[in-house]
Amino acid sequence: MYGNGVSVSALFEHPLNEYKGVISGAAIVDYVHSDPKRGFYGGGRMTARGYLTPLELGLEGLSPDAPRWGEGYKKALREEANHRLTISSFVTQLPLETNRVDLDPDVKDDWGLPAMRITLSPHPDDVKNMEFFRQKSIEILEAAGAKKVWAPKVSESRGGAHNRGTCRMGNDPKTSVVDKYHKAHDVPNLYIVDGSSFVTGGRNHPTMTIEALAFRASEHIIRTAKEGTRQTKA
Repeated sequence: MYGNGVSVSALFEHPLNEYKGVISGAAIVDYVHSDPKRGFYGGGRMTARGYLTPLELGLEGLSPDAPRWGEGYKKALREEANHRLTISSFVTQLPLETNRVDLDPDVKDDWGLPAMRITLSPHPDDVKNMEFFRQKSIEILEAAGAKKVWAPKVSESRGGAHNRGTCRMGNDPKTSVVDKYHKAHDVPNLYIVDGSSFVTGGRNHPTMTIEALAFRASEHIIRTAKEGTRQTKA
């Protein structure tokens, strides 16, 4: 699981001045929890962030119908700089048995070895979840007084920096790989401490949760080592 995301942007009449001070985002967490009334499983966090560097604005930050060359391009840069705000939503991604990493049967790398192949498709609830946050972002930006809003269509996740899954955490060895302390059920003294224990793609960046779980696993390893229990070589 990569983790799904949705972004909707808008232009406002007055300058936003988001480049001043510490760069951060204002988050809305009202929709983090799953609500059966929505008709799908999942939730997410919405974060308003608008600041782009001059290079980012010039290359990919202008509104979709803005000119990309000449005098019109220069005019759009002047008018849109410091007036854009984007709501980025980080939403649940559900695991699917068909999503996997394996070796490609045909493609070879530079050394003649089978290349890595990633197969991933969204769960139907993921698509509904992303569309919910897309529409909610449009509503919020319009209510805030935006003079122009653009919202790319929901699409499949094609990659990301926060890979999760494949070594599910759980109590039952038949349905999980590691226990609550990240110790492998089937391999003695092996601990797997990273994002692979996540059972869904989550509703936020996973780094802090992974760090917290790593601290807990470390404390468990130290505690059991002092008690004389055989430990991992990881």
